[in-house]
Amino acid sequence: MRCFGLLGERLSHSYSPLIHAELGDYEYKLYEKKPEELEKFLMHGDFEGLNITIPYKTAVIPFCAGLSETAKAICSVNTITRLADGSLYGDTTDYFGFSYLLKKTGVDPAAGKIIILGSGGSSCTVQAVLRNAKAGEIVVVSRSGASNYENIEKHKDAIMIVNTTPLGMYPNNGVSPVPNLDIFQNCRAVIDLIYNPLRTELLLQAEERGILCIGGLAMLAAQAKKSAEQFLHTSIPDEKIEEITAKIARLTRNIILIGMPGCGKSSIGAALAKSMGREFADTDDWIVKTAGKSIPAIFAEDGEEAFRKLETDALKTLCKQSGLVIAAGGGIVTRHENRNTIRQNGIVVFLDRAINELPTAGRPLSESEGVGVLAKARLPLYTQWSDYTVPVHGVEQTAAGIFEQLSG
Repeated sequence: MRCFGLLGERLSHSYSPLIHAELGDYEYKLYEKKPEELEKFLMHGDFEGLNITIPYKTAVIPFCAGLSETAKAICSVNTITRLADGSLYGDTTDYFGFSYLLKKTGVDPAAGKIIILGSGGSSCTVQAVLRNAKAGEIVVVSRSGASNYENIEKHKDAIMIVNTTPLGMYPNNGVSPVPNLDIFQNCRAVIDLIYNPLRTELLLQAEERGILCIGGLAMLAAQAKKSAEQFLHTSIPDEKIEEITAKIARLTRNIILIGMPGCGKSSIGAALAKSMGREFADTDDWIVKTAGKSIPAIFAEDGEEAFRKLETDALKTLCKQSGLVIAAGGGIVTRHENRNTIRQNGIVVFLDRAINELPTAGRPLSESEGVGVLAKARLPLYTQWSDYTVPVHGVEQTAAGIFEQLSG
């Protein structure tokens, strides 16, 4: 079987093998190489073609006998094919990938100023695409440039923001290169080239403000499609990009169950995970293991605030992973910061169980404050935070109902 793959330094969380499995019948491997191994691998490795990722997009250029005009202009290579004589040819399908993302926004680059966050290799590709799209004005913001994060406010008239930095990328989820988007009153779209998590903190900020936002997964699928065409010497329809993007998102996003204490999140979550072949995680279990004592004991000895901090820590740890079913504590909605944590890489399902059916034993707040009081405060938040609402009617039936909702 023909062999292709991805070359980089750290690749354990790459989605590329999943994507290329959808593009053709060929073997696709991950090649993790240290800088000192690069030359030997490129000159003598057993491959017909490669995708290149951080930190080697520039480093591979000296080993290519030929480069595409785009790769020459950008000084970046993300796709290598082996020619008939054994030599290597370098191209950058990232150009096509970002062009695809830009088109998806529906925003005319010529309509105004566009801010690019970061000045590295990905930034160069974005700049090239925008220049060719006749962008009104391109501003590159970097840590030490004339336009930097300290004076970014002077570009508050920007119509689009593109993040090319790794800020907010797994495993350092939850941070944003722009802490506050409110100053950008004219902003029509935010693009983040990061694809893990699916929604970075920057994208979640944009979403909250009603700004069109697009993550990097579609770009990853688009550039892979273009690479596969070069590998296989064939044409693949662009419709395949959206098909792959949707499938990878379904496979990798977490399913997070929220709802009142006692609504059945743990039992239903375990049943759903089993039926879908996923791993199951429970924030309460994580808290008990971390604290070394039961939840009632945490409330009694340390207080509710200490418990809420542990709960937030549990969410941050579990929700940055991919493909899990997660049962979240009933009180996560009492901390607004938890909302972005659960939405960054997940789809949220509210389990709606009748109030008079909720047990209270062993649940400190249900016992001390009463289910009715908790429900009055929390039910509106469960609805606001969730993507789907599923009524609870037994464990297996409810799990099947969730699966049906998500499949639809």
